[in-house]
Amino acid sequence: MQPMKLHFDVRDIFRAPRLALGGKKIWILLQANLVGYVAYFVLTHLSFLVDGWSMGEVWAEYGLYPCLMGNDFGVVALVIWLLGCLAWFVSILLGATAVARVTYKQLKGDEFYSSGDAWKFVKKHWHAPVFTHLSIAVIALFFVVMAAVFALIGKIPFLGELFFGIPYLLWFFGSVFVAYTTVVLVVSIFFTHAVVGTMEEDTMGAVFQNYSITWSQPWRTLLYLPLSYALVYAGMAIFSSFMCMGYGLINIVFGHDSLMGSKLHRMVSWASDTVLEPISPITEAFNINDVHSYLPDASGALGPMEYFGAVFVALSLFLIVGTVLSYGLSVKVVAQTIAVVIFRMKTDEENLLERKDEEELELDNEDDWSLDSDSSTDDTEEETDESDDESNDNSDESADDSDENEGESSEET
Repeated sequence: MQPMKLHFDVRDIFRAPRLALGGKKIWILLQANLVGYVAYFVLTHLSFLVDGWSMGEVWAEYGLYPCLMGNDFGVVALVIWLLGCLAWFVSILLGATAVARVTYKQLKGDEFYSSGDAWKFVKKHWHAPVFTHLSIAVIALFFVVMAAVFALIGKIPFLGELFFGIPYLLWFFGSVFVAYTTVVLVVSIFFTHAVVGTMEEDTMGAVFQNYSITWSQPWRTLLYLPLSYALVYAGMAIFSSFMCMGYGLINIVFGHDSLMGSKLHRMVSWASDTVLEPISPITEAFNINDVHSYLPDASGALGPMEYFGAVFVALSLFLIVGTVLSYGLSVKVVAQTIAVVIFRMKTDEENLLERKDEEELELDNEDDWSLDSDSSTDDTEEETDESDDESNDNSDESADDSDENEGESSEET
């Protein structure tokens, strides 16, 4: 198992679209997106129900993509909707951590690291990608609250002016630290999952690494982030183009007049209007909306069985759109994981690809334990053999002694 040869510079970031095009990575992020979407969908509908909407009204207005924003809502409905957004965000964070782990193992040369192994790693380290952002936000909030408390003390007549003026440099450097921590919070959103996936850091270690990246690699951060998102757009555009070609080929073949013809048009039109039309700004950006050009002309309402089949077509299109979005997320995560490996080399001259990770250390410990158990078994067998030999020698000696005694007794007789 040989690690991948990297240049440890910006050239390595361009590997992201190719490395991201893997079934394991896309599948992991598709799982995370589906789980997050279901949680968001349920909680958003619950927030509408709290505000007096019916399920039919929500479906007729928003379809598969409900959103509370743009409506009059109460505080309870807003809290429930925000919980749904948070659930989707956390699900994507955990999926990104799993993909970062798979990418790191792939860079180390391990192509057999499975998605199940990645989820086991996330189950063990889930607190770091979730609570690192919160910890950094709490640090900044702590200084803001303390500044507000000191500002209240500054309102005291005569004494307050001195309390503000004399330690003014302390207040200044504290405010600079808060501004720096805010930048670190933004950086942590992009790199925390990659830090956890490569360095196996806990929450405090991930917080420290985000401060270190922001302080020691600001220019590379400013360069790599726009580059990674440019690669995301290019990769998604190419990937979605192939998806559209496959979609069009199905419609051309099945939509022939001598085959399904107008029946296919009614089914696929309903499915595409349900799934693609509500997100037309996204589909137009990646030319997904051009799929309508492949459909034959037809009109009429859906029959019962056509409607049943159109529902499955809509579910398939929904998964296809989710796959395209998951590939884009995969490109982003892979690029950020490579960036963290580069940052570590540039900052501490440590090649993370040559370091033994926790799975390798556990495997070495298991091998050492098995070797120790084998050696102890061998020692036990040797001791048993020696004891058997000694017992045989003793039995031989006792037999000789008995023979001598019998000979002496016969002579006396």
